[in-house]
Amino acid sequence: MIRSALIPVAAALACGCGRTLAEPDAVRPVKTETAAGAAYVDKDFVGMATPDDAVNLAFKLAGQVLDLPVTQGQQVRRGELLAELNPRDVELQVSADRSAYEQASSHLSRIRRLLEREAVSRQEYEAARTQYAQAQAAYENSKDMLSDTKLRAPFAGVVEQTFVDNFERVQAGQSIVRIVDPVTTTVKFTMPESGLPLLAQSGTRFSVVFDNYRDATFAAVLKDYAKTSSDASGFPVSLRLTDVDTLRYRISPGMSCTVTLRSADPVPGAVSLPLTAIYAPAEGGDYVWIVEPDDRVRRQAVTLGEPFGRDRVLIDRGVAAGDRVVVAGVYRLREGERVRILR
Repeated sequence: MIRSALIPVAAALACGCGRTLAEPDAVRPVKTETAAGAAYVDKDFVGMATPDDAVNLAFKLAGQVLDLPVTQGQQVRRGELLAELNPRDVELQVSADRSAYEQASSHLSRIRRLLEREAVSRQEYEAARTQYAQAQAAYENSKDMLSDTKLRAPFAGVVEQTFVDNFERVQAGQSIVRIVDPVTTTVKFTMPESGLPLLAQSGTRFSVVFDNYRDATFAAVLKDYAKTSSDASGFPVSLRLTDVDTLRYRISPGMSCTVTLRSADPVPGAVSLPLTAIYAPAEGGDYVWIVEPDDRVRRQAVTLGEPFGRDRVLIDRGVAAGDRVVVAGVYRLREGERVRILR
């Protein structure tokens, strides 16, 4: 009785095991992207707008600051007075030189009349002319020195900094005030040594996005760059923005930005893929999963190149243009696993 009762149970278990073994393989849904050739490489750098015109102004002579009528941040016009030295000493020099000049002029006139009557020699006349020329030059120079006691703005701009105070004694050439043009088209950034050859390529292009104007991308051209770096922090590069709508976008010195350098891809046949397509197992190496025509995945070793754009990378070897590559869930796949591509 017991034996006959066990037969249906065994049969049922056998049927259940048969159904489990006969189940088809699970099909994992994945997202894919068709690898495309990368004709260019984008590199991003942190930059800053710098003034087109900026200058530290100084007096040509020493003296005491009589007046400093400007303050930091003040807007000034071209020719506006920025600072003035006490002119007393120079005015005394101008007065003395004017007297010497007038005396030399009077003496030359008298010698000329005497020469016409042959009352003096030609040599005395030439000596009088020389004395007159020297006195005239000294007088003109002292008048120029008097005008140099006033420091005026060479262009319209903003006072960025003042370095002295009223009644302070200063030396010739000492910085008094710095003015800058408040609107600029110049951007500077620092480039590593490895990127310098790209600047010489005719196909290299630049674009700039400012933190204040993230909705706008400004084209730029290379202005100049230094081929030396004394502090090993990189090589300074200057760009000039082109076609800026100054009525809508006001680019001022000090504004931060992102500079994108686009150059031709140096590796023929390279493709670009999202960073999420890269599979880097714990045992090492870089791989991608390629979807074969039968919708099964194959693990493919790759050689990574430069970063590409904001979230992509160049694949120098291992993937050809047109390959279907898994770009999401790469760490859940197994060799030969069947997948279903999400559209």
